[in-house]
Amino acid sequence: MTSSPAPTQPGRARLRPGRTDYAGAVYGSLLAASVVATAGASGNFPRLQLIGLLLVTGVVFWAAHVYALVAGERVVGRPVDRREVRRVARHEWSIVEAAVLPAVAVAVSPLLGLDLAGTAWLALSVAVAQQVAWATLGAVRAGASRRMAIGEGFANLLLGLVIVAAKAALGH
Repeated sequence: MTSSPAPTQPGRARLRPGRTDYAGAVYGSLLAASVVATAGASGNFPRLQLIGLLLVTGVVFWAAHVYALVAGERVVGRPVDRREVRRVARHEWSIVEAAVLPAVAVAVSPLLGLDLAGTAWLALSVAVAQQVAWATLGAVRAGASRRMAIGEGFANLLLGLVIVAAKAALGH
């Protein structure tokens, strides 16, 4: 006879304190890449607006994830536990952090002599590269074999290339 695992508080198994949220970092990187890829479809964004768009979008999606996890995992009728909200918010912060490197790429692009189109491609490249790196590192940290980790990286590269193709199709 097998014993069932002990019940845990909602989200405890997935949200381990002090651990990097690799899934959130991958998600945030995909989000940043999507923002860069589609920003030009609405017109040319000056660098400061693109930096703001990246960071604000990261914060909004972070807040949405925090809300969804807290609201979705609490028992109906019980009040929201502020400690749980803070714990979830810290855990999901990697969504915001993933917007930082693409924003930095936008900020330093003038030093590289890039125009707005080159700036967007640089930021998109940074977002896709970090997405692949986070996915691969997350697989390694989870104990995946080398082959599985490479597969994770490759799958995320393909996802990133879909965004690159969308940017190219949008003509900017």
